[in-house]
Formats: sequence, C-alpha cells, structure tokens
Amino acid sequence: MTGTQQEQRALKISLGMTVLVAAIGLSGGMLAHSPAILFDGIYCLVDVALTVAALQVLKLLGNEQSPRFQYGFWHLEPLVEAIGGAILTLACVYALSNAIIGLTTGGHVTRVGYGLVWASVLSVVDLAMAVWMGRHAKRLHSGLLALDARAWLLAGLVSMAVVVSFILAVALRNGPHAHWVPYLDPLVLALIGLASLPLPLLAAWRATREVLQVAPDDLDEQVQATMQQFVAEHGFRGFTSRVAKIGRMKFIEIHVLTGPDALLGSISDVDRLRNDIATRLGTRPDRSWLTIDFTADPDWT
Repeated sequence: MTGTQQEQRALKISLGMTVLVAAIGLSGGMLAHSPAILFDGIYCLVDVALTVAALQVLKLLGNEQSPRFQYGFWHLEPLVEAIGGAILTLACVYALSNAIIGLTTGGHVTRVGYGLVWASVLSVVDLAMAVWMGRHAKRLHSGLLALDARAWLLAGLVSMAVVVSFILAVALRNGPHAHWVPYLDPLVLALIGLASLPLPLLAAWRATREVLQVAPDDLDEQVQATMQQFVAEHGFRGFTSRVAKIGRMKFIEIHVLTGPDALLGSISDVDRLRNDIATRLGTRPDRSWLTIDFTADPDWT
C-alpha cells in the first residue's frame, strides 16, 4: 500500500468517526441544552466537509500530473489546509461570540447528567482520534492528516472543557454558589474559543505562505550553503537559486554561471555534476522538483 493510499484509508476512517461524533454531539447538545456540546457537533460537521475535500486532494495527488496541471496537484494540499484553517478559525470565533452572548444575558441552565455523559464520551473519542491521526501524519509526513489531527485535538479540548464545567456544576448546584452554575457553560465555551483560536490561525498562515510560494528560510539557506561550497570547489563564477515548498513537494531551481570557455565535458559529466548537487541537498524524487542548468550567459541566471 502506497503512502497516498494509507493517507486515504486513514482519512476514510476519520470521516466515519467524525460523522458518528457529530451525531453524538448534536443529539447530546440538544438533550443537555448545552451550546458547548452543540458546538462540538457543529465543529465535527464542518470537519466532515474538510475531510471529504482532503480525500479528493489525495486522489489527485496519486495521479501526480495531467496535461492541464503539468506541475502536478501539489498546490491543492496547502490550499485545502488554508481553507480548513480559516473555517475552523471562524468556528472558534462563532463559539466565542455565542459565549459572550450567553454571559451577558444571564447564562442558561443545562441538564448536567446528560451533559456529563455525552461530553465524556466525546472527549475520549476525540482525543483518541487526535493521537491516532497525529501518529499517521508524522509517519507519512502528511499535512492533510496533520490538519485532521489538529481538528480532532480541538474537538477533544472542547469536550474536556465541557466535562470540567459539568463537574463544577455538580459541585456547585446545591451550595451557596449555585447562582454561578448557569454561567459555567458559556464561560467554558468562551475559554475554548480563545484557547483553540491560535491553532487553526497558525495552520492557515503556514498553508497560505505555501500557496503564495513564499520561500521557506530553512530550505533557502540549505541551497545557498550547498551551492556556495559547490561553486567554490569547481571554480564556477557563481549561481542563482529559487526555492518554494508547496504541500509536500519542494521546488528548487538552480542556475550555475560558468566562464565562457569552461569545458564541462560530456552530457554524462554534466549529469554527474547535477547528481552531486542533488546528493548534497538530500533531495528525494517523490518529494522534490529539482532543476539545474549551467550557462555562461548571466542573462540566463
């Protein structure tokens, strides 16, 4: 089974679990009269759409290229990540807005028993899926699986916070501080919104940089250092390089400036020079798009 097929399989399992969790969250939120649990269910419904989009992208990545997209479909991966991060950011803002409305209008009474059971089930499932997807994302070096793992983690944090709020409600409801109980659910929802907001924002920012083909500093520094050493060893006049990282693919373009009378040898000799650069950079054919040329004309660099 190829890496892409393994990613698709993991996302299909995640999709099935997401639908299940969404159903549990929506039904539990309505039974417990808890906007926080409802938010978990709505959040999962949004995640269903993102997972379906990720699956379609993975199918396209398996094709690598087409007559219309001759550089492949690599740009779709960060595009989905950017859109997904933006949607999850809006979901967090929506939760925060609802929480503020609840806090300023006197809160609301929840059914603590139902809420505690539903939130506990959701937290266990969400966090277990976050760990499982995270391991697959790390092993397969998949941004799409990492996005899905972050979504599960956020949902798990939401559920855990709701569990804590219901435990507090049980502790306070028959005591002198019982008047604070209606505020617990919107308060927890507000904290969830604030705490969760940085994760999708950061993911969207990183993905947007890739969509815009902003040169990653670490890759640019690696190419610059490697080529400075290579040019010095072979006595070439200089070089120019351009780099970008789009999804899982690194695009590297290098132009080596030679003297007008330089003798590079046969095509095989030139290929050996290219292979030497590729080896030094540690590029992988399935993860790198490497272009290297040699010219004596500075206009071509």
